[in-house]
Amino acid sequence: MRIATGAFCHESSTFTTVATPWESWSEHRFGYLTGDEILDKFGGTNSAIGGIMEGAEKHGFELIPTIFANAQPSGPTPREVFDRILNDMLDRLRAAGQLDGVLLSLHGAMVAEGGIDDGEGEILGAIRNLVGPDVPIISELDIHTNMSKRMVVMADVLVVHQTFPEIDQEECGLRCADIMNRILRDGLRPTMALHQLPLAWGMNQITKHPPMRDAIAELHKIEKQPEVVTASICTAFPLADIPDMGASVIVTTDNDETLAQRHADQLAAYIWSRREEWQTDWKPTRDFLEKAESEGKFPVVFADRNDNTGGGAPGDGTAMLRTFIEAGLQDACLLYIVDPEAVAECEKAGVGATISIQVGAKSSPLQGEPVEMTAEVAALSDGRFKYEGPRNRGLQSSMGPSARIVQDGIHVVVVSEREQPYDTAMARALGLEPRNMRYIGLKSAGHFRACYEEFAGNIFSVSEPNVHDHELIKDHYKKLGRKLYPFDEIDSY
Repeated sequence: MRIATGAFCHESSTFTTVATPWESWSEHRFGYLTGDEILDKFGGTNSAIGGIMEGAEKHGFELIPTIFANAQPSGPTPREVFDRILNDMLDRLRAAGQLDGVLLSLHGAMVAEGGIDDGEGEILGAIRNLVGPDVPIISELDIHTNMSKRMVVMADVLVVHQTFPEIDQEECGLRCADIMNRILRDGLRPTMALHQLPLAWGMNQITKHPPMRDAIAELHKIEKQPEVVTASICTAFPLADIPDMGASVIVTTDNDETLAQRHADQLAAYIWSRREEWQTDWKPTRDFLEKAESEGKFPVVFADRNDNTGGGAPGDGTAMLRTFIEAGLQDACLLYIVDPEAVAECEKAGVGATISIQVGAKSSPLQGEPVEMTAEVAALSDGRFKYEGPRNRGLQSSMGPSARIVQDGIHVVVVSEREQPYDTAMARALGLEPRNMRYIGLKSAGHFRACYEEFAGNIFSVSEPNVHDHELIKDHYKKLGRKLYPFDEIDSY
């Protein structure tokens, strides 16, 4: 069985100031990979491609790699860049010759300029037009997918991550390969049904904890039904002003559309009945300091979900840093602030030097104001490190030239490239062990929990001013074309 594989992934915020030029795809994160470079990079890692590779070996597939393109979350990709990448993937699919199937890694929340609000629908549609109606196409997707009807029509099966933090990437890729094997060898005839909800899911979606844990339990009840192939909950990516933004449920059965729709409607009704529970409060770090001290559970983590580069934010917001300094915190660290100018000043001064420096808030006035610091340059690094897991286990990454500066007991990691603190490896690359800190500030919405929950005494999800500030963007959606809770009061639909 000759199975093509590839990845074209991006989570696109239509509200951020961070652009997505070709260099975002070719030079940053994992780089733009083709052919066997993909297999060399992802074999044995907790990644979707790693899982697909495992599945190909398990089922005796001849795996034909095409491209791997995965840019950091940021603004919509320019149309010419989107077309360049898609055309490369299509050219490599053509060159592969006769195929028995296509296994993909997509995100589910890609937007491109030039009128492409549904990037995955565009990709799947182009591949379907190329391979024809009889070649099965299966893709894994992020839990924050904005699922469209076109995606469902163009693919045979769509399999969404069931964890947040998303640590089941490898498992999800393997499931896709298992389903492909059932189609090709067992005669499975997958039939998908979609239920789109008028719901912008809040950040109350950590699958290890209720209420999200309960929703996943309901999902698993459906998946245990013998006629169900797979089922998924998409919590949506709310920072995209597009018609399909919103939560959804998708269920795949073996050639029974009516049953698939019944299960999808059933789970959607459960989710809708608890719609208030998926929302969370929006409070700044300073509002939690007294509570953190009184509860006395250390280290305490403050996670800024607004300036989360994993959602496309610039990552140079300064409100949390300013709060740490004004509160006089000791044994505190901030991971991280994106500021290549500040890193360059640190490199010029050298390790051990004490410098006066303006840190952060250089991408937009919405990110706050730069913080004046007199700090020691404690460490410098080229920014390279390897994720230890569970998220992205085994993958090499880079935050670009980086520095750790210290002022009055507050350690600040300053980086040149946006990268998420999935685990503590990026900090240790600069000689900092977060486990030894009393206060930890992170730029992350939820992925950090896969590592930090193991040792944190307390965790507070905070909201600091930045380009993704809830109050700033909630009235600026123009393309939704329908009412969505909680933006609008909706009793039924």
